[in-house]
Amino acid sequence: MTAVLGTRPDPDTTRAKKPGRWSAPPRPVWEEEPSPAGQAGKGLALGLACLAILFPLWIVIVTSLQTKRTIDEAGGLVVIPKGVTFVAYQELLGGGQVQRAALVSVGVTVVGTLFSMAVSVLCAYGLSRSGSLGHRWILMTLLATMFFGAGLIPTYLLVQALGLTDTYLALILPSAVSVFNILVLRAFFMNISQELVDSARIDGAGEWRILFRIVMPLSRAVIAVISLFYAVGYWSAWFNASIYLTDQDMMPLQNLMIQLVQKQERPVGLSAQINTGQLSPLAIQMAVMVLALLPVAVLSPFVQKHFKKGMLTGAVKG
Repeated sequence: MTAVLGTRPDPDTTRAKKPGRWSAPPRPVWEEEPSPAGQAGKGLALGLACLAILFPLWIVIVTSLQTKRTIDEAGGLVVIPKGVTFVAYQELLGGGQVQRAALVSVGVTVVGTLFSMAVSVLCAYGLSRSGSLGHRWILMTLLATMFFGAGLIPTYLLVQALGLTDTYLALILPSAVSVFNILVLRAFFMNISQELVDSARIDGAGEWRILFRIVMPLSRAVIAVISLFYAVGYWSAWFNASIYLTDQDMMPLQNLMIQLVQKQERPVGLSAQINTGQLSPLAIQMAVMVLALLPVAVLSPFVQKHFKKGMLTGAVKG
């Protein structure tokens, strides 16, 4: 009995084990264990949601890789592939209007995202400092623009008066700043320890050095998320080009894709192949859709890990 009472419990059995990388986090004591039926229902719902998202994407990709004969036999969209051919992509990327439109979209996305992030970060940092000049009135003015807008016609007249029509700046400046993104950045900046900023200011650091050396390195998560929001917005935008541009050679990829889907016109250099039966118009349409979706699909996984920290921390607090 003494030996039993005197023994100490094994620390390996009493110490709480940390969850591994792929293991589920520890469940709170007040939460019940899920039943097998509940687990099966969650798995079924998740599987159906994934199927609803991936099945249309599968059809678009498969159809873009099929020959005209296969598409004609299927009567349109192809679900089960019969071989693979990259003729549509070779013709699209071989030059001409599609390649020009893709370069325009890439250029507008890169330049627009850099410009929007520069303006948003500077504005959010100024509004996050309570002692900045007129920050409360500026904040109220920005909030008012979220509920009240001038409308399409005054906006078009302003762009026209500034001489921005038929220029690439018309694709960037009218939608360069999002007040919602500024508010998220501001809330994140306000959560940074004020003692850290004060200590840097005591050491002689100015506002620019504090922003670039302290605030921005600590805000990489939210900056990555907001950058993705701006990039996706510029890449997917088509409305500004449709009302501010008249030159067909300046149109971005999204506008060209709309023209192809609506069968208004065909890209320069492809009409001969389509008319002779070498290419299917449907395969060209699906290939342009894949090219338009590819950058977003490639960049999203790299920013996905920052979504929880960047959005929730910046939006809930402050």
